[in-house]
Amino acid sequence: MSKSSSRRVKQPDGPKRRRLTAEFKAEAVQMLLDGHSATSVARRLGLSGPTLLYRWKQAAVDRAGPAARTLGDRVAQLEDELRRVERERDILKKALAILSRNA
Repeated sequence: MSKSSSRRVKQPDGPKRRRLTAEFKAEAVQMLLDGHSATSVARRLGLSGPTLLYRWKQAAVDRAGPAARTLGDRVAQLEDELRRVERERDILKKALAILSRNA
């Protein structure tokens, strides 16, 4: 037996890396696109954290090309507009409640 083989360092028996299928990743990204938070999706699927989901999402967008990026930008713009309109609605509801009390 040679000296080099007797000095091998034993690797710790830690958790093994899982191999996840492309289908699993696509479904996880779809959950993210459906409006679920990255943290909740990661927790439900037993992933290490939301960063992994964001990497998968970016890879999916890169594969889909410029049309997907444009669509994603449009969705983000519409979500911003929806939040603005909801805030305006809530303000008007409060104003109506105040004015109806004073009448």
